[in-house]
Amino acid sequence: MVFLWYYFMKGLNSEIPRIDVADELALREVFFGEGQGKNYVVLCNTLPAEDSSVTPEKISSVFQDAADELSPSSSIGEFVLMDCNTSLPSGKTVAERFNLNTKKRPTIFVSGKLGAPMQIPEKHLITGNILVKMLKSMLLPHAVKIESTKDLKSKCLNQDICALLLKGKKPERYLKDAVQNLLSTYPNVQLASIDSTTMLVTNLEEHLPEFAANEHRFVVFKKLSGGLEAGDKDGKVAEGRLISSFLSLAEDEILSFNSMNNLIDNVIKNKKSPKKLSSLPQVRTRSKKLEEQERKKRERFQNRTTNAQKTQQKPSGAFGSSNENDGSKEGRKAERERRREEHRMNSPEYKEKTPEEKAEMERQRRKRMQEEEAKWNIGAEDAPPEGEPVGDDGYESFIEDDSIQEMDDTDDGDEDVLDLD
Repeated sequence: MVFLWYYFMKGLNSEIPRIDVADELALREVFFGEGQGKNYVVLCNTLPAEDSSVTPEKISSVFQDAADELSPSSSIGEFVLMDCNTSLPSGKTVAERFNLNTKKRPTIFVSGKLGAPMQIPEKHLITGNILVKMLKSMLLPHAVKIESTKDLKSKCLNQDICALLLKGKKPERYLKDAVQNLLSTYPNVQLASIDSTTMLVTNLEEHLPEFAANEHRFVVFKKLSGGLEAGDKDGKVAEGRLISSFLSLAEDEILSFNSMNNLIDNVIKNKKSPKKLSSLPQVRTRSKKLEEQERKKRERFQNRTTNAQKTQQKPSGAFGSSNENDGSKEGRKAERERRREEHRMNSPEYKEKTPEEKAEMERQRRKRMQEEEAKWNIGAEDAPPEGEPVGDDGYESFIEDDSIQEMDDTDDGDEDVLDLD
């Protein structure tokens, strides 16, 4: 009779499964997501001994309400029970192993695919509805928020593929739904968002449609090589400079789920080749001065693009020369840019030099200049001893010339006088 009552209380309110602490494989699945790779919401619930008359601990109503609402949704995670006071093979209990404070009731933690157990704070355990909101924010896939250059590099650019939404205002309902659909459609693509009304992304703005209030923009990044791992004494190898590429929606293309979905699909399946970024984008606080700088930068980029297109259309030869170089500083610069762009287009295997390679070239150039300078400079060791003439053409050599000395001897006699009588 006692056993029947025990099993009845064990499954009271719902059939929430209980994890056997003695099952090592089950524990590794719950704690670290090994196996099925799911997330778990775990309630620490201790059972009395089978021969004990102690009343079994009731399941928390907060946990039960959240389980009833979210259990049908597999994207959230699985709700399970576990005895956190049972000792593990290491001798520590589950609570001791993961620093769980069992004095805070109910003791609930999340774990699995997202990582090792993390205890949910008490402020989220007041009602089942509050717990549900907290679990959704933790376990449901969502777009990460970009607020700094560090966020942009670590959360977006360092991912294999990252889609960035540059918001021009508060997102509409349709846009939020579109992002949620993208999150479920592409679980391996990192989605991120940034508030373009207050932030400006340098080294990227000139490639995108110009910012306009209440207008959203969308761009997809694809990592080419490198990373943020610098390497250290523990044997980690530096990943090298992070290099990324991008592909954006056309200026006349409407932002919708279909357009964003097609853009991501094009990048994943290499239907369209993303353009390599010469410099990584940086997040800056939007200001009038910075906006003016970006506007000029955009104009220069558009002029280079237009000039490159004109160059591509012009015939080669003496009659195909460009009239852009009028001898002025701007003209010479435009001519250099034109030739550089023409070289890039005519060289399929052209590869942009890295900052390290450019620095080495500059170092070698300076070294050659110093060597040439040393050939022409006269040092202290090259000067004659003090008191000696400076050179063969010096003053002392002049007065010692024999012909000059003879002239001096004749001057000692009488002068020839012209007789006017």
